[in-house]
Amino acid sequence: MTKRALKRQLREGAFDPRFQGGPSEGGQFEGDDKIRRLPLDRGWSPLTHHNSNEDREQGYLKTIKAKSPGQQALIDAIDARNLVMALGPAGTGKTYLAIAKAVEALESGSVGRIVLSRPAVEAGESIGYLPGDAEDKLAPYLRPLYDALSDRLSMKRVRALMAEGAIEIAPVGFMRGRTLNNAFVVIDEAQNCTYVQLKMLLTRLGWHSTMVVTGDPDQSDLLPEFSGLRTVAEKLSTLPNIAVVRLADKDIVRHPLVAEMLGVL
Repeated sequence: MTKRALKRQLREGAFDPRFQGGPSEGGQFEGDDKIRRLPLDRGWSPLTHHNSNEDREQGYLKTIKAKSPGQQALIDAIDARNLVMALGPAGTGKTYLAIAKAVEALESGSVGRIVLSRPAVEAGESIGYLPGDAEDKLAPYLRPLYDALSDRLSMKRVRALMAEGAIEIAPVGFMRGRTLNNAFVVIDEAQNCTYVQLKMLLTRLGWHSTMVVTGDPDQSDLLPEFSGLRTVAEKLSTLPNIAVVRLADKDIVRHPLVAEMLGVL
């Protein structure tokens, strides 16, 4: 073997103890000794499914902390009552706190499932005929509930719980005739429900269940005479076993401009 060939073998690792043996012995070189094969036991892979955030389990459940007296009153009411109505302007955390308490109850084993529902009402504009099946057509209306869930749980965990039926998201129209036992029920955007719809939803409450109804009576996409949230809340506020929590502008936790705008609009 020439000196030049020896240097090339040393440079390419032919005499490395890990790669002993020629081409016939299954060594590092096969066919052309100028081509060096990369090791196959690398810990990192550029493949998407090996490094996707969606496939990685994320245990980042955060502790719920009230940011205003009104939010604290809502949390205390959910802990003490089986039926709570949370009324207040946008940005007061009504939906977020309700879903956070639902996730907390599910994770602790207090309930067996979470049922989230909201009316499929267009916000002032028509989106036409959407393609797909019923789930695809209703997805845009239910997207805010998915966003709130994904903030409390990883999307991998949300998908797994939905697949096994522990989390259910359904429009109001699919709730008639049901009895929701051992469940935490959240009715979101209740200002877009009629009086008859709210009466139907409230009577779905079963044994060992908690129901939270959230909405802003001043921000309805229905005509004022059709929205039943304000009337239902006034009637239920006289019952001692039902909590009606009214949040105000001072409880808004979004951008400070939200509170300023709502004060003049």
